[in-house]
Amino acid sequence: MAVKAKYQDVLDLGESLNIQDGNVTEENGVLKVKGTAQTQYEKNIMWDKIKAIGGENPTDILANITVADTSVFHRHTVKSGDTLGKIAKQYYGEASKYKEIFEANTDILKNPDVIHPDQVLVIPNL
Repeated sequence: MAVKAKYQDVLDLGESLNIQDGNVTEENGVLKVKGTAQTQYEKNIMWDKIKAIGGENPTDILANITVADTSVFHRHTVKSGDTLGKIAKQYYGEASKYKEIFEANTDILKNPDVIHPDQVLVIPNL
């Protein structure tokens, strides 16, 4: 299997995440991928997909993924049914980290139990 075909799911993910300045080349059986993710969270998603396909230390892909906005971990648009606890679990793996998200958004949130669809919340770097 050609290395580009092997990692096609990574390339498709990059498109769906709108990775900017993307460049993909293949040399001597090694896929070289370059691009800029909007946030660290998106970069992590890309790396998780690379490792899911190629293993913990893949030798057939070199990825240089930079981050455009290092001031935040991510920006989350609230959907119906979201709570700060669910959002914290999604990004940090721990619902109890909702307090950090609340503190980072006190300019738009007054109560950690009240969020509304379409609000854009800062998910801070921890």
